[in-house]
Amino acid sequence: MKIILLALLAGLFIAVPVSQSFAQDKSPVKFGKIEPQDFDLSGSKFDSGASAVIIADIGNSSFEGNTKGWFTLMFQRKKRIKIINKNGFGAATDEIHLYSSGRDEERLLNFKAYTYNLENGKVVQTKLDETSVFKEKLSKNVVRQKFTFPAVKEGSIIELTYTISSDFLFNLQPWTFQSEYPNLWSEYQVQMPDFFSYVLLSQGYLPFFINKKTSAFKGFNIMQPSDNPGSSSEHIAISSNLVNSRWVIKDVPALKEENFTSTLKNHVSKIDFQLAQYRFPQMPVKDIMGNWVSATDHLMKDEEFGLPLEKDNNWLSDDLRGIVKKNGSNMEKAKQIYAFVRDHFTCTSFSDLRLNNSLKTIFAKKNGSVADINLLLVAMLRHEGIQAYPVILSTKDHGYAFEMYPLMDRYNYVIVNTIINDTSFYLDATRKMGFGKLSSECYNGSARLISENPMPLSFVADSLKEEKITSVFMINSEKGEIVGEFNSQLGYNESDALRSKITKSGREEFAKKITGAFNGDVDITSLGIDSLADLDNKVKVHYEFTMNNMKEDVIYFNPMMAEGYRENIFKAAERYYPVEMPYAMKEVYLLNMEVPKGYVIDEIPKSAKVNFNEGEGFFEYSIFKVGNERIQLRSQFQLNKANFSPEDYAPLRDFFGYVVKKHSEQIVFKKAK
Repeated sequence: MKIILLALLAGLFIAVPVSQSFAQDKSPVKFGKIEPQDFDLSGSKFDSGASAVIIADIGNSSFEGNTKGWFTLMFQRKKRIKIINKNGFGAATDEIHLYSSGRDEERLLNFKAYTYNLENGKVVQTKLDETSVFKEKLSKNVVRQKFTFPAVKEGSIIELTYTISSDFLFNLQPWTFQSEYPNLWSEYQVQMPDFFSYVLLSQGYLPFFINKKTSAFKGFNIMQPSDNPGSSSEHIAISSNLVNSRWVIKDVPALKEENFTSTLKNHVSKIDFQLAQYRFPQMPVKDIMGNWVSATDHLMKDEEFGLPLEKDNNWLSDDLRGIVKKNGSNMEKAKQIYAFVRDHFTCTSFSDLRLNNSLKTIFAKKNGSVADINLLLVAMLRHEGIQAYPVILSTKDHGYAFEMYPLMDRYNYVIVNTIINDTSFYLDATRKMGFGKLSSECYNGSARLISENPMPLSFVADSLKEEKITSVFMINSEKGEIVGEFNSQLGYNESDALRSKITKSGREEFAKKITGAFNGDVDITSLGIDSLADLDNKVKVHYEFTMNNMKEDVIYFNPMMAEGYRENIFKAAERYYPVEMPYAMKEVYLLNMEVPKGYVIDEIPKSAKVNFNEGEGFFEYSIFKVGNERIQLRSQFQLNKANFSPEDYAPLRDFFGYVVKKHSEQIVFKKAK
């Protein structure tokens, strides 16, 4: 089985001579020139349901010497899109992000945007007025320039060209080949001198049409400003081998949100760059990115992360006296401290990596970000002599982090590792979870323990095992009705989800949903939900019921009751990226029922058992009758892993389809003659 994951390529852009020319592989688009035949895309390959199509999107990044004694990055982009129908009008609104720091900022140059319409066989051009470009400061360092193309209607072609001049060499532009619209030609080139070393991060599941390098030799002219007023600048000429890297993907399908996707950011085909080193001739190599040892040391000395944890924090003594019982074991103390923070603090942001206030202020306010609360938890545990360390990770909605490189912007979450009796426990006091339990959002791969001995950690969904057992017992009552008992022991994650639902909507709404699942054909009584407030244990749901639709001459009865799979959770015919379920699962359903009094069994589903992917899962549906008085059913559905490659999608979809089919089959009862 072929599994395609993120390809992490440590790219130093070393010159690789390639004899083949790119001439025969040029983009079919000539920007700035639109002919009537360009509006006809009938010969192109894309989803017929698309509301807009990117005809070509081409970018180029290069380095130039500047007048500041250094280098400037020049990024050029050209893009052409056809609007198919009104649902594609969103493609006519675009934005460009520019980075700034202090007095320095990236500059937008040669900006042009046009709309073309075909009227009476002639191309009519409408130019975007520069006054229609709106600037907005998104953050301390990012300005957004947003605009909407003019005169857009169904059938329009829009075209955009611009250049970004940047003195921030760490900001070598990434390139995304895939978006919500299909793309006929997506291309990016980078001309890289040997002076600079970047790590190339490549991800996605689409094959490159072109992935090649050529080399050349280039001279750079740099003007070094004089330190003395009135003196002229010094001219510096420097030469380097230059590697031209070119990537092209053709006929790129639109990236669509599907069930069981952590975030599309993990799966979009793209390349990204991280500045690693400066490598100038006759000079020592200057490390820019660093490694995990240096990055961890920096975090531990950071006043907004590790430094406050190294202090005595004696101000906690009085407060902890009322939280921690005297003479308790470390395990008892850890559970008491964790429960106090979890139950008395409110998380204001579930995406943060550094402290926003002092630990003392956070304790007093009883709220803060995930970093505030969990770093405070580390300090409280350490105050009581319990080993505790911060752990940084990236949640599923934030995208994957990379174990090899200390790319801090890839991390957005802090949890706690505490070691008690040589056993590690991972804690997150921002969520209503039991001791040692983490939300499935945290199970997103690479994480990092921050300590004197930094360690890579991994939290993967395959390691989460969710088990649910449901039993139903049905008999004939003295009144001639079919009555029964329902008992379901939920898995831990489903228990957590149910607690959240009941907190939000209440028990009555939950009871209505149970009744609604039976289509109103049942009366529910004695509803019980055990361990709802006990976060360390799983929830058990139980109730009694009376069936109301068991009086007809012919009764059609689904033995799965309100349980089981009623529709396939995988709708799309194709999928280009993995299936990421929150956990591995095992679901067992047991039914033991008496045949309704006065009826006989006319039809019964057939038993079946199927395996999935050579031991990665199975489904068993075992049903039989005991004489003509009783029916017993055992349905067991099991997936032994949570993540599946794109190649597994079709068989997984078929597997679930078969489960849905069996779970929808009915028993037929007829009145006895």
